[in-house]
Amino acid sequence: MGTHQIGTAVPASFPLKTIGDMRAALRSGHGFPGDRVAFEVDLQRALESSSETDLVAVAAVIVDYRGRIRLSRDPNFDIAVREGTDLAARLKREAGNQ
Repeated sequence: MGTHQIGTAVPASFPLKTIGDMRAALRSGHGFPGDRVAFEVDLQRALESSSETDLVAVAAVIVDYRGRIRLSRDPNFDIAVREGTDLAARLKREAGNQ
């Protein structure tokens, strides 16, 4: 059995190559809470601030949310979040005991 490294996102089982694909994935509940609305706001903001020849900000929004959708589907993500939360709580307790 191979190991799965945390930080290596599990590929989405659906394409995420177009804005329509992104919207469909977010409507289906993929991504993190609030991402469906936040994606539209961020995309609109990026479009408004971009020129017709420079869509770097739009591309950045698409890449960010595509990553968020894939990350949210990674089973190791929840484990990593729990480990981080446990570590933060332990460090806080230890700091309070000094």
